[in-house]
Amino acid sequence: MIKEIFNVGNGKQISNIEDNIVSLEKARERLQKFQTEREENSIVEHPSEKEETLNSVFQIVQPIVTLDNDVILSIATRVQLDEGLAKLKFHKTIYEDWNFGSVDKQGRSVILNFYGAPGTGKTLTAEAFAGSLGKPIIKLGIAELESKFMGETSKNIQAVFKVATEQDAVLFFDEADTLLGKRLSSVTQGIDNEVNAMRSTLLIELERFNGIAIFATNFAKNYDEAFRSRISHHIHFDLPDLEARKKLWAKMLVDQIPLLEPKDEFIQTASDLSDGFSGREIRTCMRLVLPKALLEAEKNQEDPKVKLEQLQEVIHRIKQAKVEVANSETKLSAKEISTAKSLLGVSK
Repeated sequence: MIKEIFNVGNGKQISNIEDNIVSLEKARERLQKFQTEREENSIVEHPSEKEETLNSVFQIVQPIVTLDNDVILSIATRVQLDEGLAKLKFHKTIYEDWNFGSVDKQGRSVILNFYGAPGTGKTLTAEAFAGSLGKPIIKLGIAELESKFMGETSKNIQAVFKVATEQDAVLFFDEADTLLGKRLSSVTQGIDNEVNAMRSTLLIELERFNGIAIFATNFAKNYDEAFRSRISHHIHFDLPDLEARKKLWAKMLVDQIPLLEPKDEFIQTASDLSDGFSGREIRTCMRLVLPKALLEAEKNQEDPKVKLEQLQEVIHRIKQAKVEVANSETKLSAKEISTAKSLLGVSK
């Protein structure tokens, strides 16, 4: 995870934590933006207390997607997800009829951690998880929780757990490594104190919470051990296996798209060639091939049809980009690594 640390400007080093904990001025701008969005889009406002100087703005969404109808996952990932759902489905049997509640006092909560490569469907699955349960979802990140007032971030965390309880909503924390990261051991600035206070508050609220919370991250290694041990289900989002890729390609190749070759041939060939692709990358292939087909048809003055050759070409292009773009092998110096570990609170 040290590779996630970059050199910027005049060699100044910043970590994942510092990247996501913005200046107070930027937080003020975000607050103004949230207030504007609330007025324009009727975002529901839930102040933690009427007397509070800063009102917290949370967007509660009623999902329109479900796991069975809208999410395509690898077999291994879906099995893990179903086990998380089973705890909710069989809660009465486990905790009341079998009396497991006598030794598991906090068994009413379900804390899930979705981790894996970008583009594997973590955010969509969180929304579909809530949709399958018929519950609203509150989507949050560091931007929604931070405050222009020092010390207010912790109060925002308390407020959102309260709202989730009152509304019976699923809490979803995106880019959770910025929230659940290792607490800073060498606290020298006020912002460091704020980070540690935020994480301590989050730990306490998770202990008290009786609902459903979902965390999602591409960088699970950054989690503090205290958070890892409090999460009941760690669900790894694999890249799509062959069967999942076939379903993804079948979904993307909607019936209205004219194809030169049979659709089954498209699906089989594309699924074989796209091994190692995420669902997001498969969608990107379609975004590239459709205008390409139209452009070539216009140039050749022929009826537009997507050709398998065109799809193969864009798949190759994505593979090339995966190797050549944002995949530098440049290594950090020993000093840079040492500084990075210090910033992340890693001793080894």
